[in-house]
Amino acid sequence: MQVIPSLDLRAGRVVRLLHGDFARQTAYAGDAMALASTYAEAGATRLHVVDLDAARGEAGNRALIERLVAGAGLEVQVAGGVRSRDDAARWLGAGAAAAVMGTTAVRDPEVLAAVAGEFPGRVLAALDVRAGRPAVSGWSASVNRTVADMLGAWAGALLGGVILTSIDRDGTLAGPDLAVLAEADAATRHPLTYSGGIGSLEHLEAVAEAGAAAVILGKSLLEGRFQIAEALSRHGLD
Repeated sequence: MQVIPSLDLRAGRVVRLLHGDFARQTAYAGDAMALASTYAEAGATRLHVVDLDAARGEAGNRALIERLVAGAGLEVQVAGGVRSRDDAARWLGAGAAAAVMGTTAVRDPEVLAAVAGEFPGRVLAALDVRAGRPAVSGWSASVNRTVADMLGAWAGALLGGVILTSIDRDGTLAGPDLAVLAEADAATRHPLTYSGGIGSLEHLEAVAEAGAAAVILGKSLLEGRFQIAEALSRHGLD
């Protein structure tokens, strides 16, 4: 299972939200470039970056993310506000390893499939789940479809994978939602990356045993619950 550290950016600062709620934000003192370099030096090979401002349709953190792409020493997958072919192409053209589509992927799977077909293996679909339903538009709205329905709609797309996030667990450090992970694993052929609620190395093991191809770590690293090197080495996680 690949271990992927995450940086969520808002107004140039590294932050974490609780349950995807912008009103429940924790800001961290660490500089994004310095944190990314620390993760790279520890052996991480990929970084997940979320532009929270762009996810809400606001002026984003593009210049900072471009510096991360160019100088972090990691492959960078960019999420937040990637809602069109041009958005994805611009990030991929700037050197990002992958572009992550969420709201558009859920609301218009045909657009997702078209973009993934143009850039095979370099587009990821984000399935952010709250109370069993996909959440969109910066997690401010839900769509009346099931996890299995949504994954079925993406079945033929040439995706690099699907990022499954439990919004109910996100930022809580209380443990992964293994039920939603099992539901998703049974419904897709695409590699699954899990995010949400990871607070210990034991949680990592549980996600690996449940079949995730990768895991995204954010708050657990920022708050020192364990070190990225421990996550990379524990039980062969790489």
